[in-house]
Amino acid sequence: MSKFKIVALGGTFDIIHKGHLALLQKGFSISSIVIIGLTSDEFAIKKGKKLLHNYSQRLESLKSMINKNFPDSHYEISKLDNDFGPAVLKNEVEALVVSEETIEQGKILNKLRTQKHLSPVKVVDVPMVLAVDGGRISTTRIKNSEIDVEGNLL
Repeated sequence: MSKFKIVALGGTFDIIHKGHLALLQKGFSISSIVIIGLTSDEFAIKKGKKLLHNYSQRLESLKSMINKNFPDSHYEISKLDNDFGPAVLKNEVEALVVSEETIEQGKILNKLRTQKHLSPVKVVDVPMVLAVDGGRISTTRIKNSEIDVEGNLL
């Protein structure tokens, strides 16, 4: 039995790596339904990200990875044009799954939810997944050819 009915999480998912898998694994392990916010191209660029893949490509890659690694899971993917998307507006969302790096987002989200007269969500943080060199696995490090998606040095 799942701890929550609905949780939310988000990301750009430009190059899906072991850290993304950990975030999704946590979401699917604690909830019946996971709402995944996928950053729009415009919002990613506004945040200073240099994308390798456009929204459609990232969406297809994310769906494929979820169906392969988390078969029979119930999820919904929505386009994120801001930091929070549907997590702010849906009262049914009970938790936000974040990485250690983005834990402050949970506090900001709960302030926004309070302003909208919604109950606060539980913030569930997932430890950063480390590469073999002890540094965190990130899309930036993969793009820089430091590590692969599993965290192995290149």
